[in-house]
Amino acid sequence: MKKEYFNPEIPSVEFLMHRVKKRLPGFAYDYLVGGCFSEVNLERNISDIRQVQLKPWYLRDFAGASQQTRLFGKVYESPFGVAPVGLQGLMWPRSCEYLARAARDHEVPFVLSTVGTASIETIAEITEGEFWFQLYHPAENELRDKLLERAWSAGCRTLVILADTPTFAYRPKEIRNGLSIPPRMTLRNIIQMCLHPSWSFAQLSAGAPEFKTMKPYIPEGLNMKHLGQFMNKTFSGRLTEDKIAAIRDRWKGNLVIKGIVNPEDAEVAVKLGLDGMIVSNHGGRQLDRGQSTVEPLKALAPEFKGRLKIMMDSGIRSGEDIAAALACGADFTFLGRTPMYGVCAMGEYGGHHVFEMLKRQLQQVMEQLACEKVEDFPKHLV
Repeated sequence: MKKEYFNPEIPSVEFLMHRVKKRLPGFAYDYLVGGCFSEVNLERNISDIRQVQLKPWYLRDFAGASQQTRLFGKVYESPFGVAPVGLQGLMWPRSCEYLARAARDHEVPFVLSTVGTASIETIAEITEGEFWFQLYHPAENELRDKLLERAWSAGCRTLVILADTPTFAYRPKEIRNGLSIPPRMTLRNIIQMCLHPSWSFAQLSAGAPEFKTMKPYIPEGLNMKHLGQFMNKTFSGRLTEDKIAAIRDRWKGNLVIKGIVNPEDAEVAVKLGLDGMIVSNHGGRQLDRGQSTVEPLKALAPEFKGRLKIMMDSGIRSGEDIAAALACGADFTFLGRTPMYGVCAMGEYGGHHVFEMLKRQLQQVMEQLACEKVEDFPKHLV
């Protein structure tokens, strides 16, 4: 029986963020919450999804609400999962492992990033092979094939390829903070760490965060400057039809593309035989003058529903937001920052708290609307 870790003192993302800001050094907090350039799209993601309105039915028979959702042949307990996040261990040590364990316990999908701070094999052990893997496309096909083979051998059957990072983003806060792993020891950063002892002692106990999946391929003895240069040369961010087709030929499981926001790219995904797409703008961290994710979702869902699974991330922070995305046509949703707020605020059990919070929020919305099944949400869109 799953133990409940819900903390009524922090029942919303706003309360979580307040606690996180107190616990994290400024450079780690900035990385977690920040976007690119002036963070216009970061704010637009949040504000636009909050404009979505839902219609309740009060005088109809209502047999109760079920959040269970079938996706790629599996039944998940709720229509949300953990989006891939890089450098989790910088924000809170072992957060990648904590979230994978919580996702497994709550029967929702966990997506591991290539640049996460836990290895494919570790996450496979924690989740008993029930995880997704998000691939940053390597510059060399040999490395691509090694990563795909490791993911498949570990039990992963859903691969996510990333389309929305063709270039490194311009993030002023990260530039100012000298973000690296481990964080650069400037006087400013040292003072921040001293003022946040719980974070510092947790990091000391866990050890410096590393790119664990990539560790076998990184030459030993690199300093941070040379490690950055190595990673820059190792990955080729821009996808092409040829690159996707080559992965489709090799990957026999479900293949999902993340970062689709226009019908032209969605048509390519269908043509190449992909199984799903995630409407995403990388959490507002890549293109500040782009649309919020809920707006392209509204346009893409009517045209591509049924041709492949349509999912969404970026801007989703609560059960209400999950409901809004589903009402706008998403088959499933993912959250990146909100689960991270949980572990940064509460440590090991923060993921459990967040998933329980999201389930309670979504259940209340479904019962208020008289929405019995997740797939009925579009009927309630105003």
